[in-house]
Amino acid sequence: MDNRPIGIFDSGLGGLTAVKEILSILPQEDIVYFGDTGRVPYGTRSRETILKYAKQDMAFLQSKNVKMIIAACGTVSSVAGHMGDTLPVPFTGVLKPTALAACLATQNKRIGVIGTTATVKSGAYQKAILEIDADIQVFAQDCPLFVPLVENGFTSPDSDIVLSVLRHYLQPFAKAEIDTLILGCTHYPILYRAIEKVMGKGVFLVDSGRETAVYAADILEKNGLLSGRAQKGRCTFYVSDSTEGFAEAANIFLQQNVQQTVELIDIEAFSQTHYVN
Repeated sequence: MDNRPIGIFDSGLGGLTAVKEILSILPQEDIVYFGDTGRVPYGTRSRETILKYAKQDMAFLQSKNVKMIIAACGTVSSVAGHMGDTLPVPFTGVLKPTALAACLATQNKRIGVIGTTATVKSGAYQKAILEIDADIQVFAQDCPLFVPLVENGFTSPDSDIVLSVLRHYLQPFAKAEIDTLILGCTHYPILYRAIEKVMGKGVFLVDSGRETAVYAADILEKNGLLSGRAQKGRCTFYVSDSTEGFAEAANIFLQQNVQQTVELIDIEAFSQTHYVN
């Protein structure tokens, strides 16, 4: 048993989808979450910048003595996932568990992937899926406006603005006749109902936050790292920009008051640390 916290990071609010699922699956675990709200989004950045940000984010979490690190960010998982191999604690991104879940779900072997521009350009999901099943056809589409929608509170499936943006990006999948769609950014499950409305009930949506939480729980159990406490765990949140804006959004999404557990940090202070090689 190990009562140290689980470390989770994302470029902003998206990683809360993973937090929500872990709280459901492993309610006794402590969680330290870092949302890089001052530098969101990651998906439009260069590879070099994404690597720099990921290194700083991982270093910060290690300074909090976490027992596992989860990159709840599709962009980091696709572009900088290899950095997890250098960590002294177990690591997972969203890529592997999400790709596996999609391959198990598809019936017609036609899978769609939506993600940030950096994620789609990396080809990481396509590669991961084809390594699992070479017969699957993968259709990918970057959706650069999805993260700004979520970060600014536009998530309702009844919103004309939301539906207009979603239809713009999701239209090509109708011709592709996919039966499974990977939500390849942890912001996207927050748009789940709106995406489902546009795609229709015949397309199965793979929630990267949910699949990553299930996968992480399995890793913790296999490594004997589950918490031994009986009581409910505690969540502590850190951000690189406004604590008020983050707390308001997190309160709504997690359905709990996080106002007193959100702290502003200087993530740039972790650029020259010994935590990550």
